Amino acid sequence: MTAIRDVLIWDSERERAERGDIEIGSDGRITAVLPPKGAKGEILFDGRGETAAIPGLVNAHTHVSMTLLRGIAEELPLMEWLQTKIFPAEDRLLPQHIRSGAELAMLEMISGGTTCFADMYYFMREVASATLASGMRAALCRGITGDDARKLNENLSLAEDFGGREGRIIVQLGPHAPYTVPRDFLARIAGIAKDRGLGVHFHWLETEGELKTFRDEYKISPSEYLAQAGLLDAPKLLLAHSVWHPSDELGRVNRSNVTLVHNPKSNLKLGSGYAPVREMLDLGMNVALGTDGAASNNRLDMWDEMRAAALMHKGYHKDPTLVSARDVLKMATLAGAAGMGFEGVGLIKAGWHADIALVDISGPRYVGCDDRNLPEFLVYSGSSRDVRATIVDGKPLYKDGCFLTMDSQEIVAKAREHRRDITK
Repeated sequence: MTAIRDVLIWDSERERAERGDIEIGSDGRITAVLPPKGAKGEILFDGRGETAAIPGLVNAHTHVSMTLLRGIAEELPLMEWLQTKIFPAEDRLLPQHIRSGAELAMLEMISGGTTCFADMYYFMREVASATLASGMRAALCRGITGDDARKLNENLSLAEDFGGREGRIIVQLGPHAPYTVPRDFLARIAGIAKDRGLGVHFHWLETEGELKTFRDEYKISPSEYLAQAGLLDAPKLLLAHSVWHPSDELGRVNRSNVTLVHNPKSNLKLGSGYAPVREMLDLGMNVALGTDGAASNNRLDMWDEMRAAALMHKGYHKDPTLVSARDVLKMATLAGAAGMGFEGVGLIKAGWHADIALVDISGPRYVGCDDRNLPEFLVYSGSSRDVRATIVDGKPLYKDGCFLTMDSQEIVAKAREHRRDITK
């Protein structure tokens, strides 16, 4: 038995934060939330009433190994960015590069309170192995382009070998996008996902040009495309971006197994636009939050994403009540975990996994913070720099600037070498 003592606790089921202790069992699950100094066991962290405890942040769409490609392709539209810069660089990536880039990303995410991420890329066994070593939680898939059966088989092999490992790895199928995967092969992938109980992670309507393709070439609506491909029948479907999904069609994909992943900073930087998040939330859809890869964002900072998501829709619609701080905190925690298929992740309550971010609220930006306004202070005033500790299944991965499961100096040194390899 261990305990986190005297913290201000908030999750998306709470109207107000609660000052208390979090008691954690030997299985890494929360056994009780108790009054301050009421928990038993070894003290993992003493918040002294100056620390907030929130569920670990969930990055629901990224490509972690692209940390090695950060900065190589700036200020370009998506298709030019992909075809002239990113795809050629990716052709030079080797397994050791993928491992190195993933570990670099995990340092960045862990230090910012992120405990879980959804990732699509190549050589994903390297990412799975790095995830297990780091202590993080992840939903992983091998990116599939074309009608390449070899890539699909690699994805299925990943599921067989890593799916469910230590309760921290979920494997999904990863068809890249409508413009890179033929429709008949996409339908085959969707059928396999349904038969084998695997989720699907899919780039969806990131740019206006993709919507034009549906209208002018496919002669079919986007929602009909998803239905005819069988993607809507997958056990879980992550639709990353969904920037240009027509608002009047959102109801057709409003299903309990479908999660739309908002990536505000990447979409803004690439000039792609903004997703109709207000309409999604009004329909009660499950909306999660992601950073996308570090080559397009360029940060893996969920605090950045939360603040951007809360502000951009207010400004565009000229309505300060839209997409509240509480909305984006739910998007960045419970909604993302549920969308990936993790059960018992994303709340601070008895029986749930102790995936927790501890945040220092003693600094000048938090003067006036209390149990009623903690979510607003975290989103509008807070920063990843305020994270004191990151915990997964009751195990600290990061505390007061120190990484407890990873050698940060060695990882950064190797990443510099591998960056030089791929940018020669």
